[in-house]
Amino acid sequence: MPPKFGTSGLRGLVSELTADLVGAHVRAFIAACPVGTGLWVGRDLRGSSPAIAGFVADAARDMGVDVTDCGAIPTPALALASMQAGAGAVMITGSHIPADRNGLKFYTPQGEITKDHEAGILNALGTAKAAPGDGQGTLNLNNTAARGYLERYVTSFGAGALAGLRIGNYAHSAVGRDLTADILAALGAEVIDLGRSETFIPVDTEAVDPNTRALLVGWAQEHRLDAVVSTDGDGDRPLMADAHGTVVVGDILGQITAASLGATTVVTPVSSNTGAEAGGAFNTVVRTRIGSPYVIAGMETRPGQTVGYEANGGFLLGFDADGPQGGLPTLMTRDSLLPLIAPLAQARAQGVALAELVATQPARFTAADRLQEVPTQTSQALVQSLISDSDAQNAFTEPFATQVAGIDTTDGLRLTLTDGRILHLRPSGNAPELRLYAEADSPTVANDTLHQGLALLRAYVA
Repeated sequence: MPPKFGTSGLRGLVSELTADLVGAHVRAFIAACPVGTGLWVGRDLRGSSPAIAGFVADAARDMGVDVTDCGAIPTPALALASMQAGAGAVMITGSHIPADRNGLKFYTPQGEITKDHEAGILNALGTAKAAPGDGQGTLNLNNTAARGYLERYVTSFGAGALAGLRIGNYAHSAVGRDLTADILAALGAEVIDLGRSETFIPVDTEAVDPNTRALLVGWAQEHRLDAVVSTDGDGDRPLMADAHGTVVVGDILGQITAASLGATTVVTPVSSNTGAEAGGAFNTVVRTRIGSPYVIAGMETRPGQTVGYEANGGFLLGFDADGPQGGLPTLMTRDSLLPLIAPLAQARAQGVALAELVATQPARFTAADRLQEVPTQTSQALVQSLISDSDAQNAFTEPFATQVAGIDTTDGLRLTLTDGRILHLRPSGNAPELRLYAEADSPTVANDTLHQGLALLRAYVA
């Protein structure tokens, strides 16, 4: 599958992310989108990321744009620093996908690029040229860009927000592993470093694999932890487990965080569980296609106390909120630390365990996983056949001993069954994967439905 530009920026095999290809997309971005005072560049810990960062810097400087190289830094910390400087940004990361792939995420001085920006970049691709003459931009190094990210949470939540908590930090190869530990410690927690790796590990916070789940359970018990936290490779998606090592899924983290900040409107994709509606905590819930640009587009139509979150846990703050101890300014990019800190701080303030706080949420639970190495055209053909043929839908759902009560084709195919369970099939837009989401009124039923659905899909795509 060749490199593709879409809802997650540019992604593809490292072998195909050449200087020419990367440079063409960077030039198109600069030609089509505002970059303000310059371009800030960050990267994750993949072995290929430093070289690609060099391609980005060279292309921007050739356009006459000043470049600030921030080195290895989490995506939301880079975005926050660049926005504070009135600059655009490019993050070199493949997020949670394997190390043989990588990509670019683009930011204007206002935050993540929108769908309109995407269209502009595609229109400028191949036509944007380097600046004529001696218009070479400068190259500056910055190793303090993440400081504002730490200060953001200490100011808002206070230095004692997590005092008395023992929190495991699953470091793996996350670019923000040390910064996460520093922030948790600055909030008063005792932090235990776990699972650090110098080899890149593609952690998917939305589809946590059985081996990782077993590690979380073991660590929680061995170290007597109140929680285990982590992120994906570039730090814009959270992963959290409670004191038992049980994963708290991203959309539940989103619900808790949104309510704790006093949000009145929530914008979230159709893949998130329906607890946002069932709980009654929000005046309005807007459902979108999957991908942060779609969430951002939905947020832009709903001014006021609006937030966005995804099933992977990435949280977007669309208004200047009040934390327990101070202000929490708008941050229009997916963030992993806010949906980790806010639930932990709320549970501590209420004197309850994290699992007890989670238990107060509506009884709607999701489970998600994916079939890998499934060609995109195969996934798309299967989903389209199920959309267009009711007999095929019934044949697919027959093993679940229920019938289809409703369908939603906002993004892929979402089947609501007569017993209240939901099955959502979605071909990935940037990797050869077919994702499946299952929703039910208990974690056990959701997981059983997911595993049964994956087994059926394997037979369909074999």
